[in-house]
Amino acid sequence: MSGTAPASARSPIWRNLGAISSGRSFVLAGGAAIIGLVLAGAGLFAARGTSSLVIPPEDVAIVNQQPIARTDLLAQLRALYGEDPAEITPQQRRKALNDMIREELLVQRAKELDVASVDPDVRAAMVAAVEQSVAADAMIRQPGQAELRAYYQAHQERYASEGTISVSNLAFGGAHAALRAVQSLRKGADLAQVLTQEHGREISSEGQAFYFASRIHLGDSLFEVARRLHAGEISEPLVQPDGVHVLVVRQNHPPVARPYAAAQDQVLNDFRNDEIARLEAKSAEFLRKRANILIAKDAR
Repeated sequence: MSGTAPASARSPIWRNLGAISSGRSFVLAGGAAIIGLVLAGAGLFAARGTSSLVIPPEDVAIVNQQPIARTDLLAQLRALYGEDPAEITPQQRRKALNDMIREELLVQRAKELDVASVDPDVRAAMVAAVEQSVAADAMIRQPGQAELRAYYQAHQERYASEGTISVSNLAFGGAHAALRAVQSLRKGADLAQVLTQEHGREISSEGQAFYFASRIHLGDSLFEVARRLHAGEISEPLVQPDGVHVLVVRQNHPPVARPYAAAQDQVLNDFRNDEIARLEAKSAEFLRKRANILIAKDAR
């Protein structure tokens, strides 16, 4: 006598699988839904950033889903005790780990309180950290000699000695008086006598001064004329907003460029500083473009 057949085998919806059956469809759909939920749940709990009881082998602890790496703990132990990690006692290891956990909890709490928005020191530290991360590539990259030489050629004025110049700045009431003064001075006339005859005045008379100081006293436009004159030369009349000027150059020792070999260290340093500034500017531009910034009309 044969045994009793299973209910699924006796059911007509399973004997003829080619036939359309709403009951069989309902059962299969329900089974598929259950399997999908199980797989989704497993993926959810295994996903990065979700609560889990499993600590990855590269981490030593997880604090509110924020991992503390073993390498960070080892670095902390070396900094604290200055010994090989194998020689550190379990008590020292636990204390260091507890301190790192405490620090992480305080950092997370600071984020909750948005401390960065009210504490200028925290804001400054965060800005500095981002800037350092941007500058890291420029600091690590070693430019080639051809690149450094090209930079040196483009910025030679940075690698020159500081020039010195001695110049008198004279002012006259009009172009004709200034021109007569220039002609007289070039013939060797006495400066004080020329000023008296042409009703001029000596605005400044510098002894031997560095180029940068002379530029400050004369202004950019007059200094650019003076630096091109040799000792004993007198400029043409120069029309300025405050009158007509004449420059008398007594001595002029232009800057002398240092050779590349002598300036190489400074060239490398300047190259990196310029590269850092360029990267920081690009980073700031990128962050500004992707940000939603609204500025009050009176502050634009």
